[in-house]
Amino acid sequence: MSYTGPGFDPPQPRRPRRGPLTVALAALVPGALLGWAVYAAVGGSGGDEGPGSAAASPSASPSASASPRTSSPAPSAGSGGGKPGASAAAGGPLVGKVVVIDPGHNPGNFEHTAEINRQVDIGTNRKECDTTGTSTDDGYAEAEFTLDVAHRMRALLEKQGATVKLTQDGDRPFGPCVDERARIGNEAKADAVVSIHADGSGAGNRGFHVILPGAVDAGAADTRAVVGPSGDLGTRIAGDFVRVTGSAPSNYVGDGTGLVTRKDLGGLNLSTVPKVFIECGNMRDSEDAALLTSGAWRQKAAQGISEGIVSFLRG
Repeated sequence: MSYTGPGFDPPQPRRPRRGPLTVALAALVPGALLGWAVYAAVGGSGGDEGPGSAAASPSASPSASASPRTSSPAPSAGSGGGKPGASAAAGGPLVGKVVVIDPGHNPGNFEHTAEINRQVDIGTNRKECDTTGTSTDDGYAEAEFTLDVAHRMRALLEKQGATVKLTQDGDRPFGPCVDERARIGNEAKADAVVSIHADGSGAGNRGFHVILPGAVDAGAADTRAVVGPSGDLGTRIAGDFVRVTGSAPSNYVGDGTGLVTRKDLGGLNLSTVPKVFIECGNMRDSEDAALLTSGAWRQKAAQGISEGIVSFLRG
């Protein structure tokens, strides 16, 4: 996912990952201090045996193979992707809660460039329906990554009792467009929506960041009522992502906090429910790519995001 557009500051110079960085995120995110203490102790490797491994957290599901193209966990019966009527577990703390997971891009977008280049209204201006997304240098596509993480999150959240819906599940030739992605969450009356992505920045740019909606009131977009709860959702996800994966916040955007506010993304501008994006790492950096292509690490990423969602929904 690229980083150009109105309302977005250019990438900041690289910053150290410890010292003030640790204090900044710990102050922003409840529970992040423990994650940062573990991160510092192990040197922030984020590898398969790092602090976010299944053995380190009793709620983790079994990790998958390290192969990037290992198939995702099988969808739950009746989950229905982005369709209404997704099933929830019979019990659990999230019974009655609706979570929409938005796997960024679509593996078929490459074959439908005319359709995804169509302009749609995002409130502040018009923008492409969707993009192809990025990939690692070895060809592991962002769209494959986002679906895999979404499937893992669905399994974890349904075990907590949530009703989980996906905006797409590899079940359509392209898209959906960014305005439709927002509409799916709105029509579901979702309690939380998270859009899953991975970045395509330059080599040497590392780490994750969570994108929060800015206050927008233009055309069809009015985010003012959801800026506060979306900020809470995003900071909780950032803290749990650090704790579970051992990954550091971005060293090129967000001033070391792992949090970035944007007003140029249609998926956020058009949302009427709490929603954030997460860029889980940079596919164009070899160290981040090694994590993103690991099934075991993707399980930790799914767990970290899911635990942030659970924390938000439980208050």
